Amino acid sequence: MLEVVSLTRRFPDAEKPALDGVSFSVPDGNFLVVAGSNGSGKSVLMGLIAGLDTPTAGSVRSLPGRVGLVFQDADAQILGDTPEEDVAFGPKGLRLRPDEVTRRVEKSLARVGLSEKRQHPARSLSGGEKRRLAVAGILAIDAELIIFDEPYAGLDWPGVLQVNEILGSLKADGKTIIVLTHELEKVLALADRLLVLDSGRLVFDGNPSAALESAPLADWGIRHPLVSYRGVSDLVWEAR
Repeated sequence: MLEVVSLTRRFPDAEKPALDGVSFSVPDGNFLVVAGSNGSGKSVLMGLIAGLDTPTAGSVRSLPGRVGLVFQDADAQILGDTPEEDVAFGPKGLRLRPDEVTRRVEKSLARVGLSEKRQHPARSLSGGEKRRLAVAGILAIDAELIIFDEPYAGLDWPGVLQVNEILGSLKADGKTIIVLTHELEKVLALADRLLVLDSGRLVFDGNPSAALESAPLADWGIRHPLVSYRGVSDLVWEAR
């Protein structure tokens, strides 16, 4: 589905590349988690894969098909006044017949559980619902590769559950998925592979279990997800 070859992106006047010689491939139907602290290059990588930016060097090779993005800021992705209008935006842009647009809108909203809110003000939806709405828009254009950029940012517990329900459903359908996040404890069980970026470089590419057993996650700015809590005294995040 996707091959990234020696991908590099250096911004003007930057001391070092935001992305530095990153290479990996993603088989069709794979669920890939890309982890890294803020500034590690995750969002830069997403923009290059999606064609929103041009690399300084290297290339992105993908099979023919559409790429769908779910941005960290869900509000920035809303284009319609209602969920129905928002989901219709993509199919209309593809110049599909009106009846086909309607069919895709209805199917996509039902898929993410927003049919009953199809006429609600889109910006009044909860954070989790807005991300589900973004996924509905991607499903409506029949994207084959779906990228989620920090999908848990700003979400409460119900919102996280809503996002993971969608991710699990997309995985079961065989969609190719890339999730960019530093919150491994919320999604790693769904992953086929884990990549870790640190200061723009790829420092780990392999099995999630292997990363939890031996990778120096804390050195890369990632909290180890297997930290356990036994009582109130453990309920504080600090270096251990």
